[in-house]
Amino acid sequence: MDYIPELQKKYREEIIPTLMKEFGYTSVMQVPRLEKIIVNQGVGQAVADKKLIDVAQEELTIITGQKAVQTVSRKDISNFKLRKKMPIGTKVTLRRNNMYEFLERLIKASLPRIRDFRGVSNKLDGRGSYTLGITEQIIFPEIDIDKISKILGMEITFVTTARSDEEGLALLREFGIPFKK
Repeated sequence: MDYIPELQKKYREEIIPTLMKEFGYTSVMQVPRLEKIIVNQGVGQAVADKKLIDVAQEELTIITGQKAVQTVSRKDISNFKLRKKMPIGTKVTLRRNNMYEFLERLIKASLPRIRDFRGVSNKLDGRGSYTLGITEQIIFPEIDIDKISKILGMEITFVTTARSDEEGLALLREFGIPFKK
């Protein structure tokens, strides 16, 4: 028997029946599902310090458990001393088991570590996907605070197959993301 993450079991056994009842779906295939999670980190200071991008890439790899790739600029912007194809960020796209594992660690270990945490905003993008902004990478238990050179933020985008914000919000709430009331 192959390994199945805890949240994937929860999705199959609890979330699908709940959402089918809530939205009156006739088929299991109509139920929205989590397609992928994209973790993106913009490192604007990397224009001045090249080592910063490598450190950010390493940290993102540790946090997600999957190798992060560098993102490069598309055009020259003289005001920011930016040239085309300069590395300016890192990103990881998580799917399947890695995605469920990361989501579980995010909900159970990382979000509760945020100071004065009262829940995340419940604004979706209009197409059922949700982006969560995190200001400090030190909320992740995988990061050793003593080795941090610079505090960097990141965006975590949850891409769902939901057709509306209402369906996407219901799906993410069932997974256990703590939205504000």
